[in-house]
Amino acid sequence: MGAGKTTVGRALAKKLNKRFIDSDHEIEARTGASIPLIFEIEGEAGFRQREAEVIRDLTSQSDIILATGGGAVLRQENRECLKARGTVIYLRASINSILQRTSHDKNRPLLQTADPRARLEQLSREREPLYLEVADFVIETGRPNVQSLVQTIISQLEMANKASSGDETPNQIS
Repeated sequence: MGAGKTTVGRALAKKLNKRFIDSDHEIEARTGASIPLIFEIEGEAGFRQREAEVIRDLTSQSDIILATGGGAVLRQENRECLKARGTVIYLRASINSILQRTSHDKNRPLLQTADPRARLEQLSREREPLYLEVADFVIETGRPNVQSLVQTIISQLEMANKASSGDETPNQIS
């Protein structure tokens, strides 16, 4: 949440000439309802079920860059689809960065609480091991601009492709 998945994903897709899809936007398009409304009516469990269906569908497509919601990793089936069907890039951001990026965004139901920092810290503790489980590599989103992040991702993808053909070993960025 707030790590830059949509912004970086769009720029990466453009650079690689692929189609960009944000799973949250796809859920909204398919249901005709906003994420906060889905949470309000169906609760988080209902939203997570819709999210799993969309991820299962989208990960079967080719030539896409897919940005998932931050909680997509909570379901084992999502982690399995993501890991088996593509290269997973974990954009890691600090709690301070996330708070700064999301402070005025009312479209984040999990942060509509009296203490968003404590909520983000809790979410990070729960999700970080799952992100690391599924990620092929990790990119820190702290200071670099979007184009710098995109170039770092492309470099990592190129190294991974070379490694899979036996040329060299990829590094994890952290």
